[in-house]
Amino acid sequence: MKNSITRFTGRVENYAKYRPGYPEQVISALEKNIGFDQAKDIADIGCGTGILSKLFLNNGNLVFGVEPNEEMRANAEKQMAKFLNFISVNGTAENTALATHSVDIVTVGQAFHWFDFKKAKKEFNRILRKDGHVVILWNERKNTSLFMKALNKTLKTLNQEYEEAEENIADKDLLKTFFGEDKMHTNLFQNFQMLDLAGLKGRILSISYVPESGDEHKRIMNEVKDLFDKYNNGGQVKLEYTTKVFYGKLK
Repeated sequence: MKNSITRFTGRVENYAKYRPGYPEQVISALEKNIGFDQAKDIADIGCGTGILSKLFLNNGNLVFGVEPNEEMRANAEKQMAKFLNFISVNGTAENTALATHSVDIVTVGQAFHWFDFKKAKKEFNRILRKDGHVVILWNERKNTSLFMKALNKTLKTLNQEYEEAEENIADKDLLKTFFGEDKMHTNLFQNFQMLDLAGLKGRILSISYVPESGDEHKRIMNEVKDLFDKYNNGGQVKLEYTTKVFYGKLK
């Protein structure tokens, strides 16, 4: 079994091309609720290929992209080469390699559920400046349309250990413990992707628990194609998400 750092090695191209981005409403919500602006310096922890970093880079913020996976980090550096405000860092949530009191905001995307929470919280407190905030957000697949219900049903036939690990990020009790009672703010936004068949296959292969070869790989890819053939409209299907945002000061 791969550990959390190497889990996505070999999936980086699909991850970078086919994972959904984050809606710009996230920026507006942070501006309204925690006084966020362009002057805030950000540490994006477990930044992967830079999907979340890009949201803040486009806003003009300085972003330290902290990523331990060499392949992911190299891809982020390539993707973000045009941004002078992006600094790539080889580090983990528990040991970011950033200076003490060096950032105003710590952001975390899908990587949150792989962290050692106690050690990560201690490290976040160390690197945050006074009145700093932590923002944790991710895109959760919806289960409302016929297509999304069928797709989620197919994915749930795979290794449940990984599926449960992804779902654990949604544990509100864990997040309340991380932030401290009554210190956590929440926003929900609607998000979606329109994908052709190649894009849908790439999106599915970007998931850590989907086999990359073998009989199970063939079965899943055949089922994905069948779902696409059944539900596509004009050569595309709509993947629907709820972007969940949790933010606040650490206790």
